[in-house]
Amino acid sequence: MRKFKTFYLVAAALLVLTVVATTSSQMTSQKQSTPAQAASAWDFNATIIEACSCPMFCQCYFNAKPASHHGHAGGGNEHFCKFNNAFKVNKGQSGSVKLDGAKFWVSGDLGGDFSKGQMDWAVLTFDPSVTKEQREAIGRILGHVYPVKWNSFSVAKDADMEWKAEARNAYARLDGGKVAEVVLRHPEPSAMADGPIVIKNLKYFGVPRNDGFIMMPNEVEAYRLGDKAFEYKGTNGFMITIDMNSRDVSGK
Repeated sequence: MRKFKTFYLVAAALLVLTVVATTSSQMTSQKQSTPAQAASAWDFNATIIEACSCPMFCQCYFNAKPASHHGHAGGGNEHFCKFNNAFKVNKGQSGSVKLDGAKFWVSGDLGGDFSKGQMDWAVLTFDPSVTKEQREAIGRILGHVYPVKWNSFSVAKDADMEWKAEARNAYARLDGGKVAEVVLRHPEPSAMADGPIVIKNLKYFGVPRNDGFIMMPNEVEAYRLGDKAFEYKGTNGFMITIDMNSRDVSGK
């Protein structure tokens, strides 16, 4: 998936996950601005187990369109980047709402040409343990993580989410893999020495800080629901820890 430097913040998550407004009957007009100001401040640190249909390493981070899938991934001459991004929040807060430990999943396709910041589709799925308040906060924050436009963006029914990351492998599953699945492995033959293979100084979408892309080709990456289901094996995969806060995007 690709970085973006100048796209306007028009995230579909903001269209489907709105903040519940506090009515005037619940507070005096003198106090109304205080909670609003507090709620606008947030910080977000999360690790993503990510995979897509592109060959390793995904060229979308360096180009305005995905790789051609001629002879690869069953795509003919099409250009697409069908992805699964499994999030676990390490530490986060939005106003008084703690986000630590929240798990959610974004599946989708960047489409064939995103030079103007227009992507094809995405589906957001929450683990059932994520509260209503956390969902609202995550929806707002995702609009800054992915500052792009979507032809279609929807929120799916909740699904139990497994998420585990280790030094040499990582996996994430929705509903035991019935809804979606990602399995990543450390590419042992490609490493010069012990330890992960890491790409540094590469931006992740709208996020100003990350600890590097830890290279792990996928054994499988799949989204298995509906007419947009897909499954790929041996294509791009990595883990990344991202960090951003409301101060990073103030004034944008």
